[in-house]
Amino acid sequence: MSVLNFLKARSESRRLSMVTCYDYTFARLLAKSPIDGILIGDSAAMVMHGHNSTLAINVEMMRLHTAAVVQGAPDKFIVADMPFLSNRKGVGPALDAAQVLMATGAHAVKLEGVDGHEDVVERLVGSGIPVMGHLGMQPQSVNAYGGFRVQGRTEDAAQKIIRQAKELEKLGAFSIVLECIPADLAKEVTEAVHIPTIGIGAGAGCDGQILVLQDLLGMNVDFQPKFSRKFVDVGCAVKQAIAQYDAAVKDGSFPSREESYA
Repeated sequence: MSVLNFLKARSESRRLSMVTCYDYTFARLLAKSPIDGILIGDSAAMVMHGHNSTLAINVEMMRLHTAAVVQGAPDKFIVADMPFLSNRKGVGPALDAAQVLMATGAHAVKLEGVDGHEDVVERLVGSGIPVMGHLGMQPQSVNAYGGFRVQGRTEDAAQKIIRQAKELEKLGAFSIVLECIPADLAKEVTEAVHIPTIGIGAGAGCDGQILVLQDLLGMNVDFQPKFSRKFVDVGCAVKQAIAQYDAAVKDGSFPSREESYA
């Protein structure tokens, strides 16, 4: 899978599937799956480190997570998030951050928004770095939104997202993530551009979908996003397995003779 395959999938009306991943163990499982791509999201700040937003993660943390995923799934198409403000400090710092992620093994970077850093997107693309855009609900702007809220519900807000999508395409982005926007708007954005759109909480009218791996596995025991589907309840299975292990240790049935060395 490559950037060219993403564009070809759009031309062939073939839907794309992506998931987030942050570690080697899950990456090894994804390496054996038919999934089209892996995103090392800045959501690792929340999923892996327990923060209440994505703002806490930095380039070095993203490098470590990217390195782990690349080791586990070297043949998958891998996109790494540009962390908070790394693309807002000018072209030089943005190139430095992207260089770290690409040198670690990512095949592309993803950055939120476009207004105010058009020059960064253009320079990244011109430097041979594939760029995935991200519009709609942009988690790095959570404080400006007053929380994690659906975006694009007013006519002005919807037209802004459509304009930004066209701008990203013009600047050379190869795809765009659309997060938490009305399904009709996501379909309209998809029809307005010629590059693939990847939805998360944006309905079925996008060219593909992405979910946080832990959400689709049912591992988030405290919260399940409205837009996510629990395809299996791994969280429940893990709790049951640990309880069985605890009982086996305490009743002396583990380890057995077969599980011990002579």
